[in-house]
Amino acid sequence: METKSIAIADVYIPAKRKRTLDQANVDQLAESILEDGLKVPIQVRQDGEKTILVEGLHRLEAMRALGDEIISCIYVGAKRY
Repeated sequence: METKSIAIADVYIPAKRKRTLDQANVDQLAESILEDGLKVPIQVRQDGEKTILVEGLHRLEAMRALGDEIISCIYVGAKRY
């Protein structure tokens, strides 16, 4: 899969996913990213004009906390049931 860059501000976070945010985890990841960089890109999917977060809420929020405006991502398809 190809890694791309996206503006953090352009990533929509579904409310259900927002409820799982753990600030201690974000802080720990931010420290790790400062030392080693972002190792695993977030996963997003396209839904019309929206870019929706699929995986990587804590990584996204850690990068935002560090003041970054761009994050690496992988585009994935929507789950089909």
